[in-house]
Amino acid sequence: MKKYITILAGLSALFFASSSCKKNFLDEKPYSSYTPLTLTDSLGFEASLVGLYNHVSTIFSWADQQGWPSVWAVGTDIANSTTNQQGVEVPYYNYASLTPTDGAAGRTWNRNFILVNLTNIIIDGVENPSVTSLSANGKKSVNAEARFFRAYAYNNLATCFGAVPLVVHALTGPKTDFVRAPLTQVNDFIVADLVFAAANLPDIENVKTNTKGKLYGRANKFMAMQLLAEVYLRMNKNDLAEQTAQAIISSGKFSLIKARYGAKSSLPGDYFSDMFKYGNERRSQGNTEAIWVLEQENPTVVVGGITDNPQQRRVWGAAYYSVAGMQIADSLGGRGIARLRLSNWVLYGLYKGNDIRNSEYNIKRHYYYNDPAPAYASKYGKQIPFTGPDTLFRICPSTTKWGAFDPNDTFGYAMIKDFMLMRLGETYLLLAEAQVKQGKTAEAATTINVLRTRAQADQVNASQMNMDFILDERARELLGEENRRMTLMRTGTLVERATRLNSNDPAKPITGIAAKNLLLPIPLSEIQLNKDAVLDQNPGY
Repeated sequence: MKKYITILAGLSALFFASSSCKKNFLDEKPYSSYTPLTLTDSLGFEASLVGLYNHVSTIFSWADQQGWPSVWAVGTDIANSTTNQQGVEVPYYNYASLTPTDGAAGRTWNRNFILVNLTNIIIDGVENPSVTSLSANGKKSVNAEARFFRAYAYNNLATCFGAVPLVVHALTGPKTDFVRAPLTQVNDFIVADLVFAAANLPDIENVKTNTKGKLYGRANKFMAMQLLAEVYLRMNKNDLAEQTAQAIISSGKFSLIKARYGAKSSLPGDYFSDMFKYGNERRSQGNTEAIWVLEQENPTVVVGGITDNPQQRRVWGAAYYSVAGMQIADSLGGRGIARLRLSNWVLYGLYKGNDIRNSEYNIKRHYYYNDPAPAYASKYGKQIPFTGPDTLFRICPSTTKWGAFDPNDTFGYAMIKDFMLMRLGETYLLLAEAQVKQGKTAEAATTINVLRTRAQADQVNASQMNMDFILDERARELLGEENRRMTLMRTGTLVERATRLNSNDPAKPITGIAAKNLLLPIPLSEIQLNKDAVLDQNPGY
C-alpha cells in the first residue's frame, strides 16, 4: 500500500509540475485591484468612486502633525499660533523658515497629486471603449464624479503652487520627467472638467440612494458649479463667476438657515450656531444650506468612520480644561487645546453691532467655573477672569464651529464632526466678489445684505463695496470653515492683509512674510526625484 501511495504522490507532483510549465497556468486575473485594466463593471467603478471620498478626507484628518489645521489659518489675518503650538505650523507665521523641505507643503502636493491619479484611473477606465457593461449615461455619471474630484485637486494645486505638472492619464509606472504646465493650461483643464461635471452630475435631490435614504454626501452638480465659480474668480473671468454663482442661488434648491432646528434646538443657542452642531450639518439632518458636506462617522459606532484622527476641535477650541476648577463639558465643545488663537482684529475689530455670528454661541468669549468639587466651591458658577496666559490659549475667545463632546473619547483626541466644505452662505460671497470685481457695487451690496440680514447685522451700501469688505465679510461668515490661507492666496491679498491686520501678536507675531509667500514652495523631494526633466522651483524659494 505504501508503494502505491508513493507512486500516486509522484504522479501528482509530475502533473502539477507539467501543468505549471504552461503559460495559462501562470496567468492571473486580478479581482481586488482597481486599475484601468480591471475597472470593467459598475461595482468596480462604484468602489473606486467611494474611495475618492475616503482619500479627500485624509486632506483634512492628518493627525501625525496635530497642527495641520493651523497651517491654513495662522500667519493670515484671522489667527495666530499660541505657546501651545505643535510645530508644523511654525513656517506659516515665521515665514523665513518656510523652505522647499516644508512638511505641510509636501503633504499638500502629495495628497492632491494622489487624488489626481486616483481620478485618472477611473476616467481612463470609463472612457475605455472596451468597457460595455455601463450605459452611455452610466459612463457619463461615473466620469463626471471623477472629473469633479480631479478638478478639485488641481484647483488646490494651482492655488497653492501656481503652475504644476498636468497629468491627464493614470500613471502605470515610475515617471521622472515632469514639467510644469502653464497656469493658463492648468486652469483651462480644471474648467473643462467642471463644466462636464456640472452638466452630468445629478441634481441635489437626484443623488444615489441606499437603504437609509438619499446619499446627499455624494457629488451633485451644484458642487461643481460652486467650485467653478471660485475657479473663474481666480482666473478673473468675473462675469462667468457671477453667472455660475447666481445659477446656484436661483435654483431654489438651497436656502439660508434663519430659524432654530435640529438636535439641540431646545437648548440655548441661535440658528447660526445650530448649523454647526453635531447631528445638524447634513442636508438629511435639516441643513438646507449645505451644498457639499464630507460626512464622517464616529469610529466607535461605525468601523472606519473617519480617516486618521481629525484635529480641528483641538486646534480651534480653547484649552479651558487646564484651568483649575474647570471640567470638560459638552456645552463648552469638549476638549480643545488651542493650537491657535483668533487675531485681535477678529476679536475686537471685525464684528459690529448685534451680528449673530459674533454671539456667545458662535464665538465663546466667557467661561465660568463648572467643577462642583468642594475644593472649588468658592469659585463655582463665577466667571473666570482674563489674566496672564489664560487669555492666550486657556480661555481665549474661540469659534464654536468645531466643538463637540464624544463620551467615547473624553480625552478629546479625534474630532468626529462632518466637514462642511460648501454652503450657500459662501455662494453669496462668491457672487458679491464677482460683482465687485466688475464694478457692480450696488449689486454687490444687495448680495451682501442678504447675508447681513440673516446675521441681524447693519446693512451696507455700494460705497462700502470693495475687495477688502468682501474678504472681511468672508471672515465674519466663514470663520473656522474656509481655508483662509488659500482664499488670501487666491485673491493675492495674503501679504497685505496679514501685515496690516495681524502683525503685532504678543506671543507668535508674523515675521518674514513676503510676496513669494503667495505661493508655496515646490517640495524639494519632488524636484530631486524628477531626474529626467527640470521641475522649476517657485521664485524666492
